[in-house]
Order: sequence, then structure tokens, then C-alpha cells
Amino acid sequence: MQLASRLNRRDVQQTAKCCFKVLQPTSSINIATKDNSINGEFVRSPTSFHNVIAKDSEFPPEKDRYHLYVSYACPWATRALITRQLKGLTDVISLSVVHWHMDENGWRFAEPDEDPDCIPDTVNGFKRLRELYLQQNPDYSGRVTVPVLYDKKTKKIVNNESSEVIRILYTAFDDLIEPKYKSLNFYPENLQAQIDEHNDWIYNDINNGVYKSGFATTQEAYEKAVTTLFKSMDRVESILAESDGPYFLGKDLTEIDIRLFPTLIRFDCCYVQHFKCNIGTIRHNYPHINKYMKNLYWNVPGFKEVTNFRHIKFHYTKSHKQINPLGITPVGPIPDIEPL
Repeated sequence: MQLASRLNRRDVQQTAKCCFKVLQPTSSINIATKDNSINGEFVRSPTSFHNVIAKDSEFPPEKDRYHLYVSYACPWATRALITRQLKGLTDVISLSVVHWHMDENGWRFAEPDEDPDCIPDTVNGFKRLRELYLQQNPDYSGRVTVPVLYDKKTKKIVNNESSEVIRILYTAFDDLIEPKYKSLNFYPENLQAQIDEHNDWIYNDINNGVYKSGFATTQEAYEKAVTTLFKSMDRVESILAESDGPYFLGKDLTEIDIRLFPTLIRFDCCYVQHFKCNIGTIRHNYPHINKYMKNLYWNVPGFKEVTNFRHIKFHYTKSHKQINPLGITPVGPIPDIEPL
């Protein structure tokens, strides 16, 4: 039986009415994110910068001109980190990694010797990521998010939308990298229709679905989100069961894999308990997803290297005070990801 079908909505609603009162938060999810809640449902606000890197444009491709601001904790930033690795761009685009903790003022950079996995802002020397956004506009009031693709020469943000950043990295720097990397195309023309179709429901139901579940502020909104999430997890499981290769579309690594992996790798260690996505776990209930995820992590260079379980677990459990007020981080699951 598929996991989503096991949830008896009426039973859960009756339990909720009898056992507890749903509390409404006194503030937004986090003032750093600027996301909104409508009728208890989490609504992600849009990003603000949508330029591209291209020849004969304001932002032409050049080695060591661009900088990537990321968090190892953030699944959206992990997309960009994976792509930077896969395309051999580590010597072309420099990197800053914020501290895992997000407080009421958003992302910050670590103090010297505070965290060995963090990388300071070597470009501007900022202490807070919000300073980078205020550099663009002193009156900026939008979301302060990662990843940020930044032009060191003009001191302008090129793009802060992860789905667009990764597509920029696919081809923009191909004249500057080795042929073995140049030949890699994760959004080939013959697969674009399939990729776009799957991206749509995977983003809405799974990538963003875990947040809809975790940040819901009513029982009804939570149940709607978590049920949709697991129906789509069941769908992924069925697709992978019939796949003729190790990847979502079979034998070709595509953008779908780059976008799906960051959510899956956080699922058991974080989303199950922290976001109440607990109808099932990947390691116990989804054997094909588990095999798929482990193959990407253990066998495909570029995935494991940018997965930092410590940052992931600490960020969610110690930053979201409205969900986990005492900031206690669960020890398990052990191990963070199973061996092959």
C-alpha cells in the first residue's frame, strides 16, 4: 500500500480537535525570509534578481569574476553547489559559505575559527548576508536568501533564484572549462519537456512541500501539505522502480536529479521530525528512492562533497525557534545516510 493512502484524514482531524488547540504564531516564520502564510498555508515569496551571464551582456563569462554565496544547510543553495562541482567550476567561481545559524537578522558569516566548514566573505568583508543586498539598494526590503551569484567587478548581484542560477552554470562558462565538463548538459533539448513537467510537481509537492508541511500554522493546512507530499513521494518511488538506469530519467543525469537530491538527503535526518513529514521515512519505506539517493551520494562526484549533515541538522533545529524553541538537535538517524 502506498504511504499517502494510509493517512485517515478524518481520524487525524478528530484527534486534533479533542487533544489540542492549534496555536497561531505571533510573528512570521522568520523576518529574514519574508515568506507569508495564507489561511495557515506557507507561501514562498519570489526572489528579486534575475540577470544572466552571457557574452556581449552586462555580465560576460570570465574566470574569477563571479562569486557564489551559499549555505550548506539550504537545499536551494545545494543545487548551485552541486552544479558548480559537476561542471568543474570550482576554479572559475569563488565561494563563501555562511554560518548554519539563521537568526532574526538572517544569514551571517562565521567568526574566525568558529566553524571550519564556513568560508568568510572574502569579496566585501561583510558580516551579514543582508549587507550584500543593501549594497544593491539601501532601501531593499525583499528576501535575503542563498544562493547568490555575484559579480565581483561591478559589485552587483547577478541572480538569486536557484533554478536560474544552475541553468546559468550549465553553459555560460563552457569556453573556460575542460572539454570533459563542457560536454555535460543537464538540460538537453531533447529532454527539456520531460524535465520541465517533472520539475513542476516535484517542486510544488516535494521541494517546497516539506516547507508547506513544516511551516503550516493550522492542522488543515498541514494535513493538506503532508498528504500531497507523500502522494508525490509515492509517485517518485514508482517512477524509479521502472527506471532503466540509476537516474530519474534513466541513464542520463539531468536537472531533475540536481533539484531532487537536496530535498531527499535532508528528508530522514531533518524533515521527518522537524517538519512533521513522518508518514514514512526514505530508508524504511521507499527502497527505490533510497537506492537512487545513495547512488548519487556515494557514486557521483559532486553530491557528497557539498552535503554537510552537521550544518543541515543544526540549521533547521536551532534556527526555527517557533518549531523547536529549545533548539535541541536529535541525534539520529544513525547513520545520516546508509552505505550502499
